[in-house]
Amino acid sequence: MKQLDVTTTMTTIPFVSRKETQSALQKELDNSPYKIVVLDDDPTGIQTVHGISVYTDWEKDSIKQGFSEENSMFFILTNSRSFTEKETTTAHEEIAKRVQEVSDEENIPYVIISRGDSTLRGHYPLETEVLKDTIEANSAVSFDGEVIIPFFKEGGRFTIDNVHYVQDGDVLVPAGQTEFAKDRTFGFQSSHLGEWVEEKTEGRFTKEQTIYISLDDLRHQRVEKIKDQLLKASSFQKIVVNAVGYEDVEVFSTAFLQALKAGKQFLCRSAAALTKVLGGIPDKALLTRQDLVDAGTTNGGLIAVGSHVQKTTQQLGHLLESGLVKGIEFDVHLVLDEEKFQNETKRVRLACEEAIANGQSVVYYTRRERLDLGENMKEEELKLSVKISDAVTSIVKDLQVKPSYIVAKGGITSSSIGTEGLSVKRADVMGQVKPGIPVWKTGEESKFPGSAYVIFPGNVGQPKTLKDVVEVLEGK
Repeated sequence: MKQLDVTTTMTTIPFVSRKETQSALQKELDNSPYKIVVLDDDPTGIQTVHGISVYTDWEKDSIKQGFSEENSMFFILTNSRSFTEKETTTAHEEIAKRVQEVSDEENIPYVIISRGDSTLRGHYPLETEVLKDTIEANSAVSFDGEVIIPFFKEGGRFTIDNVHYVQDGDVLVPAGQTEFAKDRTFGFQSSHLGEWVEEKTEGRFTKEQTIYISLDDLRHQRVEKIKDQLLKASSFQKIVVNAVGYEDVEVFSTAFLQALKAGKQFLCRSAAALTKVLGGIPDKALLTRQDLVDAGTTNGGLIAVGSHVQKTTQQLGHLLESGLVKGIEFDVHLVLDEEKFQNETKRVRLACEEAIANGQSVVYYTRRERLDLGENMKEEELKLSVKISDAVTSIVKDLQVKPSYIVAKGGITSSSIGTEGLSVKRADVMGQVKPGIPVWKTGEESKFPGSAYVIFPGNVGQPKTLKDVVEVLEGK
């Protein structure tokens, strides 16, 4: 598949007024009885929203609290991208049963969004199939279709003519040709989403059986036509949504809510854009240092970098070159020697504490070369990566001094630091410090209550974006 020029491609797509698309959607949202429950496989799915609760467990009480909130949407952080298949299955069975129980008890209908990576990595189709099977076994629900919408504008992820693209500078690269498709745990080959579905489901669902919502219909606001496509869905049929802007998601969501009202049942597998639209979340200005850092603090900040994607390594390099922070490399390859690994973990923590207490911000980062155990060792590598993640997290958990801010780079890293390192049970989403880079305000139960915790996805931003974020936090 060919790469596309961004400017040329976008100028050929018809304009549509967001005022019109938002007005039509708002009428449906105003009359929608549904609670939107978002299951986030790492903490980065909140990268388009604000004023929303994130729960870091799925106890029934937490789910009940989410259903009782005035907001129409809440998030449950599963962190399942770091789970084995067995752990993922268990978690999603538990969540599905409890969500259905609470829905029945409170008499509130719901829609589940399984929020996955905009570059198509994750436990798919496992997560949505477990949700489907569990809900159907515990209710009268029978799912007609599964909506697939990996569009995420802030990260440069677009779906055009059913092909999913990742923006790299001035070009759009088919997702199957990116480094993300070579992921050792969640790799794939297909960029055409119908073919991707066929690949991931091992032919149980084919590209010919897939329903496609076209950009042409979305741009011309053919809501009735799109609704008719949705009404024809059956037997958990896959529904691929093309999108290059929020306008497309708004038009689709209008038709989607109308189809729900007509009695259809859907699960959604999406990136972060759909959550913002179905949650009715308005735009908000980017956060500033004044929003994020206590004026009186003299301590330095803390940045943790765990993600190994090339984009993260580039961003880390620019941050280190800037001289804004002190850099400390964490040699995680020592994980193969228990004693050496414990000593290395302690060394890094003590060095971070010293810098922070002296008013110097610090970044600690995992050794950039991947630990490679060889062929057919995916599960073993995943387990080792969890052990490494635990050590990265322990540095925050055991920290004896409060940083002025905390940034975590990478989905698994940020999830572990948030839930284990900072002991957050419920957080408020403050907004974004840069497009696609969200910030939690930690709860009173956490290690550092009321702190700004910046969740920086591994695959978001340009080479200098991490440096730019730190400049905001440092007031530079």
